[in-house]
Amino acid sequence: MARLEIRRRGAEGLDEIRPQLLAVYSEVYADRLSEEFHSVARFDERLGWNAEVPGFAAAVGYQRDQPVGYAFGCVLQPGTNWWSGLRTPVPDGATAETGTRTFALSELMVVESLRGSGAAKQIHDALLDGRAEERVTLLVEHDHPRVRARYEEWGYRRLGEVVPFPDAPVYDAMLLTL
Repeated sequence: MARLEIRRRGAEGLDEIRPQLLAVYSEVYADRLSEEFHSVARFDERLGWNAEVPGFAAAVGYQRDQPVGYAFGCVLQPGTNWWSGLRTPVPDGATAETGTRTFALSELMVVESLRGSGAAKQIHDALLDGRAEERVTLLVEHDHPRVRARYEEWGYRRLGEVVPFPDAPVYDAMLLTL
């Protein structure tokens, strides 16, 4: 298992870690950066949106003081757009948000050299440690069944399909009870 130092930050610490998040994102998505949705500029925009929402939190994993992965998200607020792109029916009340019910894990990634090392799980768990919400949601690209299977191993269950932005791929919305 990879040994990481994990540092947590809230919205007030985003400026300090933003360049590190952008660098890791650029490495992980190097082969897709030419796609508008996956461009660094669009990612940075989504990062900024997350930081403006109450409950924003980030966890960055480091090896020898180099950022090698991270996770971040925020607490879903009443009237959130998170669920607006659902394409499949879901149980009544599944998407009702109170501002305290659901933490949305917006991004979780590690550099390629650490995939399969347990680093992603360490970062994931550090981000969620001590959260007060009753559940966590995340989106995983529908065309990545191995990634979805990993989240299922961690206890997530699939809720339905969602397209969060008009130019986004199809994602599977997943939930984990805390």
